[in-house]
Formats: sequence, C-alpha cells, structure tokens
Amino acid sequence: MNDLTKGKPLAVILRFAIPLLIGSFFQLTYNFADSIIVGHTLGTEAFASVGSTAGLIFLIIGFAQGLTNGMTIITAQRFGAGDQIGLKQSFVHGLFFAVCISLGLTFLAVTFLRPILEIMQTPAELINHSHDFLLAMFGGMTFTVFYNFLSSAIRSLGNSRTPLVALVIACFINIGLDFFFILTMKWGVFGAGFATITAQAFSVLYLVIYIWRKVPQFHLTWSDLRLDKENLRKHAQLGFPMGFQSSIIAIGALTFQAMMNKLGTDAIAAQAIALRTDQLAMLPMVNLGLAISTFTAQNYGAKQYSRILEGVRKTLVINIAWSIFFAVLLILGNRFFSGLFLANASQEVLDLALSYYIINGSCYWIVAALFILRSFIQGLGKGFIPTLAGIGELVMRSAVAIIGLQLFGFYGVAAANPAAWIGSIIVLIPSSIIFMKKLKTGQTI
Repeated sequence: MNDLTKGKPLAVILRFAIPLLIGSFFQLTYNFADSIIVGHTLGTEAFASVGSTAGLIFLIIGFAQGLTNGMTIITAQRFGAGDQIGLKQSFVHGLFFAVCISLGLTFLAVTFLRPILEIMQTPAELINHSHDFLLAMFGGMTFTVFYNFLSSAIRSLGNSRTPLVALVIACFINIGLDFFFILTMKWGVFGAGFATITAQAFSVLYLVIYIWRKVPQFHLTWSDLRLDKENLRKHAQLGFPMGFQSSIIAIGALTFQAMMNKLGTDAIAAQAIALRTDQLAMLPMVNLGLAISTFTAQNYGAKQYSRILEGVRKTLVINIAWSIFFAVLLILGNRFFSGLFLANASQEVLDLALSYYIINGSCYWIVAALFILRSFIQGLGKGFIPTLAGIGELVMRSAVAIIGLQLFGFYGVAAANPAAWIGSIIVLIPSSIIFMKKLKTGQTI
C-alpha cells in the first residue's frame, strides 16, 4: 500500500496518477477496439448505433461508478488517519451498497431499455443495434460495478498499480473476444458488448484474488459482516450524491444525444468519432482528478492541509497545460483521429467531426480545471457542491443543446458540452476558494 501523506506532493500525486493513466489508456483501448472493429467490419450504421449509446451507458454505469468512488473516499480518509477498524467497516459497507446497486440497476436497465431508446428518438435504422449492444452491457453490469468498487477500494489505500494490471488483462481479453464474437460467431454489436462484459468479469476475478492474497485490511470474517446505521448513513451521504452527480450530468448527455439523433446518421457518426477523441483528451485530466481525490482524502484524514493545497495548485497547472496541447494536436491532426474509427468516412462526417473538435477543443482548459477542483472537493468528503455543479452542467448542456439545434443545427448541439463545463466551473471555483482559505488557516471543513 502507498501512504500519500508523505513525500513531495507533486511527485507523490504523479506516481499515483501514472498507473491510473496507463490503466485508463488500456480501458480506452478496449473501448476503442469495440468501435474500431465495429466501424471497420459492420459499417457506419452499426458504428453510429454503438456511439449513440454513450449517454445511456454514462447514465446507468456512471451512477454506479460515482457511488463506489464516493464511498471509498471515506475508506481513504480512514486509511490516512490510521483507523484500521474503520477501514474494514468502510469496505464492508461499500460492498453492501455495491451488491444492492448492481442488482437494482441491472433489473431497471434491462427492463426499460427499449422504451428509453425510443424516448431518446434513436433512429429506426439504429435502434435494434443499439438495443443489442446495451443488452449485453447492462446484462453484465454486476461485473462493471464490482470492478469499479474493488478498484476504488484498492486505490483508496494508495495502490494504483493493481487496478492497472486488471485493466491490462481485461484489455487483451476484450480485443481477442471482439474478433471472436464479431467475426467468428457473427454476433454483431451484441458480440462487442458481450466481449467487454466478459473481459470485465476476468478483471473482477483478478482483483478478488489479489485482495485475498495481498490486502489483509480487506479480509473479512462472518463477524465483520455487520452493518450499522451510522456507517450506512456516512457512506450513503457521500456515495449517493456522487452517484447522482454522475447521473445528473448523464441526463444532460442524454438530452444532447437526443438532439444529435434528430440530425441523422452522419451527424451521429461524427459525434461518435468526436466522443472517442474527447475520451482520449480527457485521460490525463480524469486521472489527475482521481489522484487528487485520493491524495486529498488521505491527507485530510491525516490533517496535512498544506500538502493538499500544494498538490491542488500544481496539478491544476499540469492539467490545463495538457488540455491546451492536446486541443492543438487534435485540430491539426483531425483527419488522423477521425480515420481511426471509420476508414471510409464521407466528407460530410469528416467535416462535422472537425467542427466538433474546434468547438470542444477550444474549451478543454475549462474541463481540465473542472476535474481537479471537483475531485479536490470530493476528497474533502463534500458531496453537495459537486452535485450542485452537476446540476449546473445539466441545465447548461440541455438548454444549449435544445436551443442550439433550432438555431445552428449540428454546431449548436456541439456547443452544449463547453456550455456544460462553464455551468459546472462557476459553482466549483468559488467553493474551492472558500475551502482552500479554511485549509490554509488550519480549519477542519
């Protein structure tokens, strides 16, 4: 395990973040593998159908990810404070919520899948493909939830390398199964989703074995499997707001997708390409944010407030610098990035994708700051402010997507994401300043 309360803050954060970054790259690789193999073997419609599911996947799975990440912040705080009994209690209560959420979300998602796709106005030529892909993804949601929970729990102890190994294993399995299920078994887009879920099941198995062999803090006996109201309240108090925060953001993304769906297959394909490049751009931003969250939680538990402030300031600079660099690279190399996913994309799709790159890329620096400040506040154990920021994202993304569609078509809808980032950051900046001032004076928040 890795104690993040010792050593130079930036060096500690980067050492923790690098495995996260590599792990996310592999995760993105097997997401890309789905898209690339689908796009190159099944065609534009199948590719667009998979891309059109991103908002709905974010809504359902994002809630589970936010919930598990929120609860393990408490685990990290207790680890930083040296509270071994509280650490194990946190793991038990997080495990309880993970079981309940995975079963509940699987039932709801699978039961109401097609009505939701119809409400989103998914085009008729795409809806069957989208349904098949999501049926596989949501049918195996238990593996997704448990992968996220176990990874977050291990990271809360300062270990970011083990989740990396699990992701690497999943990546190679997923790519191999993509070819097998799509090309050999002829399962179409369902095969792409089933490959992802199967790979995730192997990563969960790896993490369970690792905990059994290497993490005595999480070894449980029957006497440990006891729940109490106070721990349930504390974990729900932080976990559910972070889960709802992700869902609130995702609702805006669904509105965005519904508006994009009205523009036809070319627009959906261009947006699906651009969404993948957005994910690539945000890899370092997201993972520095995750690192700051755990770093802040451990140091807050250890009452090392000056370390928190130094870490936040320096990672903020790094994140913004990266966002500017990648935006320039993306716009100049737009043909290369678009060609990764659709080898024979029409000129219309390529032109729309470039417009999306310009509109979103010019505002990457805003989302770079957003990830750091939001994670800093979450690491302090404050769930309300990020949720409020999520509401700001929802309002701005939905309003601009709806109005932008009427006034400017594709370009207006594409502007919804930068608008959402602005809606969030205007909540996070003043809140962060207040919290930083209190930490500077040594006050407990």
